[in-house]
Amino acid sequence: MKQDPIESIAEILLTKSSIKQKTYRNVCKAFKQLKKEAKSVIDELRSRTTDRDEDVKLEVESVNDQEFHVHVAGDLIVFVLHTNIITLPADYEYNKSDYVQDQPLRKYMGQINVYNFMADSFEFNRLNDPGYLLARLLINYENHFVVEGDRQIGFMFESVSAKSLEKVDLTVLIKLIIAQAAENDLIAPPFPKIRNITVREKLEKTQSLGAGNKIGFQMSYQNETKA
Repeated sequence: MKQDPIESIAEILLTKSSIKQKTYRNVCKAFKQLKKEAKSVIDELRSRTTDRDEDVKLEVESVNDQEFHVHVAGDLIVFVLHTNIITLPADYEYNKSDYVQDQPLRKYMGQINVYNFMADSFEFNRLNDPGYLLARLLINYENHFVVEGDRQIGFMFESVSAKSLEKVDLTVLIKLIIAQAAENDLIAPPFPKIRNITVREKLEKTQSLGAGNKIGFQMSYQNETKA
């Protein structure tokens, strides 16, 4: 009679469960620290800009344990902690790295996603206005991390960290995220595209009324379309 696989299944489940719990604790801790660093950076920016222009909105708003917002002038940067532990596709460089190959349990990651919206989209309830993903922070049970993002964000964090996540890493990440959001200007739709609108579009205050798209979002959309 073949050996009953129940014991081995139970061991796998217990091992995975333990790893995922450690991973989730790490990402929760990072999320709380990320919020603290965001407040610190915003306080510093406020001290440098208030004397010049009091109308520049700089604020960190806590939504709940899994979400907080950073208001930077006309931008709203949304930080979201995902409660599920995930793995990346097998063809990701991270999964093909020696680091993961040596210990496959390192592939389980907690994630924090950072989105950029126009602040007016939320203020005026423009439900069809787009946003785009600025960065994604992924953390495993050893507290090593990967950051995905465009431009400087991607250049600063090109591969899995050689050490555990530290406060200074989150400070650098917050500053890069805010800088990129601030640098991305709005681009208005072409005139022919907004020549005709429907009553529904008018009532919902959609992009068809002529509001701009963030340049970064348009670039991401174009890249996706061409793929």
